[in-house]
Amino acid sequence: MGLLSPNFFINTIRIGTVEGASCVNFGNNAPSGFESYKKLNQGFGSISGDNNSIEGLRSLLSDSAIMDMLINSKENEIPGWTQDLIKEKLKKEKS
Repeated sequence: MGLLSPNFFINTIRIGTVEGASCVNFGNNAPSGFESYKKLNQGFGSISGDNNSIEGLRSLLSDSAIMDMLINSKENEIPGWTQDLIKEKLKKEKS
């Protein structure tokens, strides 16, 4: 094999997680147009460890799906009737 050989040899590759707009590429690649949107609604959180006790817990989560629709609408125009509904809903929430 020559000094500038296009070949390479890897014994082991260990990949834990590939998610969202991530990718694993080998060779000649030109990935483009990757987008990712992730939403996590968690009103409480998480508890880890030993001997935990949770008593009298109260939690409230308010999730407005309108914001999700606006964030995900980059490629497609939102129809006029939907825009009117959103405006009406936002007015009601403000008052």
